[in-house]
Amino acid sequence: MKGTERRFILSLALTGLILTAEVAGGLWTHSLALLSDAGHVALDLLALGMSYAALRLAARPADDRHTYGFHRWQVIAALVNGATLFLVSFGIFREAWIRLREPAAVLAGPMLVVAIVGLVVNLLVALVLREHDHDDLNVRSAFLHVLGDALSSVGVIIAGVVMLLTGWTLADPLVSVLIGAIILAGSGRVLREALHILVEGAPAGVTAGEVSRAISAIAGVSNVHDLHVWTVSPGYTALSAHVVLADQRLAEAQRVQDDLRAALAARFGIRHTTVQFECADCGQGIATCANGQ
Repeated sequence: MKGTERRFILSLALTGLILTAEVAGGLWTHSLALLSDAGHVALDLLALGMSYAALRLAARPADDRHTYGFHRWQVIAALVNGATLFLVSFGIFREAWIRLREPAAVLAGPMLVVAIVGLVVNLLVALVLREHDHDDLNVRSAFLHVLGDALSSVGVIIAGVVMLLTGWTLADPLVSVLIGAIILAGSGRVLREALHILVEGAPAGVTAGEVSRAISAIAGVSNVHDLHVWTVSPGYTALSAHVVLADQRLAEAQRVQDDLRAALAARFGIRHTTVQFECADCGQGIATCANGQ
C-alpha cells in the first residue's frame, strides 16, 4: 500500500507540471486543442487526487457507524470525476463550435513543443502507475485515465503538425472535438459503473440466477431464496441469502457452509457472505423480508 501511495504522489506532481505547461502554452499560442487537453489533464489531476484520497480512506478500519468501512469513497470519487468530465466535454464542444465558425490564429510551433512535452510527461506518469496491483480497480482506472490523456496529447501533436505544414487552422478545433469525444466516452463509462454500484448492483459478469444455481448445486442444499448480491466498492462484493438445508445432522451444516463459501469465492470472487440456514422455506421473497429476522 505504501508503494502505491508513493506512486500516486509522484504521479500527482508530474501531472501538475503538465497542467501548468499546457495552460501557459495554450494561452500563449491561442490553441484550443492545447487548452482542451489541459482541461483533460486538470481532471486527471483531480482523478488522481481523489483516487489517492479514496485509497487512504478505504484503508481505514470499520467502526460502529460505518460497519462496511469507507470503501464507498472510491465510488463517490469516481462519480464526481465522471460528472466533471461529462460537463467539461460539452464545454470543449461549445468552444470548438465557436472556433469552427470563426477560426483564430494559432502559434503552431510553440503549441507542438508544449504538446510533445506533455506527451512525454504523460508517458512517465503511465510508467509510474504501471507497477500497480492489477486487482485494484481504483489504481487501474487512474492508470487508464492517464493513458487516455496521452492519446489526447497525440491528437494535439497531430493538429500542430498539420497546421505547421498546411496552415489549416481548423485542425485545432477539429482535434478539440475528438478530445471532447474521448473525454465524454470515458466519463460515460465511469458514471455508469459508479451509479450501478450506488444502486447496489451486482458486479459485472455475476447474476443472481447464476449464483442461486451454484449454491443449489452444493450437496445438502435443498433451496435458495431471498438472495441478494451487491457491490460495496470495486472488487468488494457482498452476498446475503436464505439457504434451506436437507434433513441432516447439525455438524453437516458446517461442511455445507464451507463448500458454499469456497464455491462463491472461486467462481464469482464473492468473499463477504451472510447466509441464514433454514430447515424449511420461511416464505420470504427475493426482494422483501415479510417475517423479519
